[in-house]
Amino acid sequence: MKAMSPTPGASARLARRLVPFLCVNLLVGCASLPPLDGRSISTALTDGEARDTPLGRALAPRVDAHPGKSGIASLSDPFDAFAARILLTRAAERTLDIQSYIWHGDTTGTLMLKAVLAAAERGVRVRLLLDDNGTNGLDAELAVLDQHANIEVRLFNPFVIRSPKPIGYITDFSRANRRMHNKSFTADNQATIIGGRNIGDEYFGATKDMLFADLDVLGVGPVVADVSGDFDRYWSSASAYPVSAVLPLVEPGEAARLNATITEADPAAASYLLAVRQSAFIRDLLAGQLALEWADVTMVSDDPAKGLGKIGKPGLLMHQLGVIIGAPQATVELVSPYFVPTATGVEFFTRMAREGVRIQIFTNSLEATDVAAVHAGYAKRRKALLEAGIRLYEMRRVSPKGKRNESAGPFGSSGSSLHAKTFAVDQARIFVGSFNFDPRSARLNTELGFVIESPALARDIEAVFEGQILEDAYEVRLDEKGKLYWLERHGDRQQRHDSEPGVGFWKRVGVSFLSILPIEWML
Repeated sequence: MKAMSPTPGASARLARRLVPFLCVNLLVGCASLPPLDGRSISTALTDGEARDTPLGRALAPRVDAHPGKSGIASLSDPFDAFAARILLTRAAERTLDIQSYIWHGDTTGTLMLKAVLAAAERGVRVRLLLDDNGTNGLDAELAVLDQHANIEVRLFNPFVIRSPKPIGYITDFSRANRRMHNKSFTADNQATIIGGRNIGDEYFGATKDMLFADLDVLGVGPVVADVSGDFDRYWSSASAYPVSAVLPLVEPGEAARLNATITEADPAAASYLLAVRQSAFIRDLLAGQLALEWADVTMVSDDPAKGLGKIGKPGLLMHQLGVIIGAPQATVELVSPYFVPTATGVEFFTRMAREGVRIQIFTNSLEATDVAAVHAGYAKRRKALLEAGIRLYEMRRVSPKGKRNESAGPFGSSGSSLHAKTFAVDQARIFVGSFNFDPRSARLNTELGFVIESPALARDIEAVFEGQILEDAYEVRLDEKGKLYWLERHGDRQQRHDSEPGVGFWKRVGVSFLSILPIEWML
């Protein structure tokens, strides 16, 4: 029997079904990563090499006077945090190892690129490891930097299709959904900065009408070698790809133009250049006069294999924190911009509260957060936390005009809200780092931080809850009927809100809808 030919209509319908399928398969085929064969091998300076630098010689007497201890200085002021990085870059003589989740091509990002390039020009070896989710719009600049003899740039879990990058989430979701959230900035293996800040204007207070509360710490002493060793581990990991294998080469003429762009600061940078000139940070550090808290400091970090989903429990930062800190006995003060405790976390906090531990938590309000889905994951747990006696505070948005910097990518952070990640336990020790208390930090992204045994720093965080947070936040409470309300304080005056303050009806409805979706695991 002769086979029947399809009708024109049937052929058209078949084509419409096949085209999307063929396109996706074509993208998957074109989106394979290059081999890692032939990557250069490099490591941090040895202790002897590192000490034979201006930073090493200046710090050695203070480090030797506190055997086994590391020196810590808090960097909560955004101008100080920026100046510290620029001045460390200028002070470096041998090496700079920089790891970041986001690097913007804005004023402060460009100034930082300028400083890095200037360091390389005077002979400093620069290794720049960036998560590729936060490098939007910088492909040409990164390619130019990588062509410098003293600079090598690698991208963590890169997107093969450069534009639009979100296609990578379609073609390779499991890998693309895992990001390197670590931040570290290390000079000559002698001084390091770790914490919550990425590189960009919103992280250094360079945007108008915005409040961005963040925290970094400078570390010197033994913990610096730990950070350098961890950088080496990430640098040689199976997720770190040389940009030369991912990005196209830049033409010589383009390289010259981009070099000029990188080395010329925008006029808007004047205040930051002034802050750097006026900063006594490096002068005091080199003179042995910078105030440092000497303490036992332990670095905690996810194994970079987490970036590929190939990690056991001992390699997780969360597990390391549990081993080091143990069970809190009296107090916990926790600050996290994205706080999604999940049902398991609620049980954990509730059990601690029942055992007499006083728990206070500070996170973003709905009006301050830039990721409504994350707030939804937190909001549906608020009542249970409050019923357990846990105190909740939510950051107020300072200006309704503030807008999110979209170049941060789909998992970027708001430019007008809380961004610090820290907690204090039993008025004895603190954590500072990149870790948010949410499933994404726990299960998907890699993270880095310090556990610092310091009653003084722990008291500083407790004091913030007793002072600044009361002025900058809403306190969430339950009324006699078990309904939520928010207290807003202005000095001696209090204002009560009976619904999520600062947002409209439809946004509240949207968050309620998001809270019932099965997406908590990736928030």
